[in-house]
Amino acid sequence: MKFKFRLLYIALIAGGLCLFNSCDDYLDRKPLSGPSDENYFNNEDELMLVVNGLYASMTYHPTDDVPQNLTLDCASDISWDRNTSPLQSIGRGDFDSNNAYILNVWTNSYKTIGKCNFVLDNMSKLDGQVDAAKLKRYAAEARFIRAFTYQMLVDFFGAVPLMNKGLTLSEAQVPRSPKKDVVDFILSELTTAAADLPVSYGGVDVGRATKGAALAIRARAALNDKRWAETIASAKEVMDSKTYSLHSNFEELFQYAGEKSNEIIFAFQYLRLQNTKTHSAARNFNSRNAQGTSNKIPSQALIDSYLCKDGLEIDKSPLYDPQKPFENRDPRLGFTVALPGSTFFGFQFETHKDSIKCWDYSYSGSIPKRIDNQDALNAYATFSGYLWKKYVDFKDKDFTMQSELNITQARYAEVLLNYAEAKIEANQIDATVYDAINQVRQRPSVEMPAIPSGKSQGELRAIVRKERLYELANEGFRMVDLRRWGLAEKLINGSFMGRIPKGIISNAPKIDNDGLVDYSLVSNKSQMRVIEIRKFNKDRDYLWPIPNIEMETNQKLEQNPGY
Repeated sequence: MKFKFRLLYIALIAGGLCLFNSCDDYLDRKPLSGPSDENYFNNEDELMLVVNGLYASMTYHPTDDVPQNLTLDCASDISWDRNTSPLQSIGRGDFDSNNAYILNVWTNSYKTIGKCNFVLDNMSKLDGQVDAAKLKRYAAEARFIRAFTYQMLVDFFGAVPLMNKGLTLSEAQVPRSPKKDVVDFILSELTTAAADLPVSYGGVDVGRATKGAALAIRARAALNDKRWAETIASAKEVMDSKTYSLHSNFEELFQYAGEKSNEIIFAFQYLRLQNTKTHSAARNFNSRNAQGTSNKIPSQALIDSYLCKDGLEIDKSPLYDPQKPFENRDPRLGFTVALPGSTFFGFQFETHKDSIKCWDYSYSGSIPKRIDNQDALNAYATFSGYLWKKYVDFKDKDFTMQSELNITQARYAEVLLNYAEAKIEANQIDATVYDAINQVRQRPSVEMPAIPSGKSQGELRAIVRKERLYELANEGFRMVDLRRWGLAEKLINGSFMGRIPKGIISNAPKIDNDGLVDYSLVSNKSQMRVIEIRKFNKDRDYLWPIPNIEMETNQKLEQNPGY
């Protein structure tokens, strides 16, 4: 059963949590229809409902009603947003401090942090009225959500204002805290939360933060700040708990059938009932034949990055056939991306521009029929020739704009890869490193060759970095990964390319140790579709700008370099 968010109380508490905005004297008035610190909390039900509201608050949809993590890869080298939008501007590298997507992330993050502070500041009023263990758990949930939110802010902006309590209007001018202090706070809060959160829940509480969720996000936060020992310790605690395991069917993991998988550590919960909370990922990712907009799409370079089944890259493997480029490949390619020639969402998916007819299999029990192929004919069909498959489930056929498919925020495979990367970077290479990587590579349904022992630190570094791409594409990790590795300026700069509209590339591109796909020696490169020319300024773009409106409102803020 899905954890049902109670949205009513989000609206009620929002009025008392205005941050970094001049709200005039009306904020000093006692609310007539909502809570304030003077009249909340009165009982456990009120506390429970407001804590429930924190979960809904953290499910940001910064553009196109798509959960935030499913949009972030569009700001990297592997995905593109077709809409002429602030998100597209970030990917293109011509954004500034007025970018609306960035402002949305900042504003929603601090709204959530403010709501968490409200809960933590006021719940002591229930001491003696509510079971102490329950109060601890509610506090731990609020701490988890606040730390989760700060972790994302640090990844995007670096140093940010750190607020661990509610602010009065006179206190609202807050400078940025050093990044180290914010990360210290995140790690400390998640340690505290992990100690007070349960290992699991039952019934309607499934979906709430657990001990494993706190530890998994702690490992992520430490990894992104290059704190290898902290990453190893937190990831190992998750691994040693034996609570989680890899789901055997990789494709199913991102569909309704996989929502209860033991691999999922924490997920945003959605529920269509009375439109409680839904999203439009299926609409944005889907084919034109399936009435999708096809506006967030993978690159040709991503497709060519996936290995062949022998564990070699396509420019090195004898299994690669340019005439049949999708055969004999890492199965995760076909599970992650809708490939030409496959069946996707009930239709034959073919993007060759001469394929003006295709098969419609979408009506259960009926005979397939030939239809006009909108994935070749429509002007807004996928520009790259490919689509994302993760988080597109045929069960949403009648609800592509109201999907209730949960969106995973942390899963066991990431924990294993975080552990392996930190051990490699700390030069603590042992059998556990190989085991962590090989568990991910060799799950049933993937079964890629194991990495043999005896690799150097540099070789393992390249392996784990590429493994993160194959495993985690379109889950929102790529941009931060490239920043952590210092590779964004190399892999994002240049042309974002799609397939040849009426053909396929004649020979394999060259792929270097960092995963750069070089098409310069592809004989028919000139026929490839250049979708966008991207720029990445290494002196600026490793951090996002503090939104300009915040700089104007809060005079104590300092802008990131280059903006």
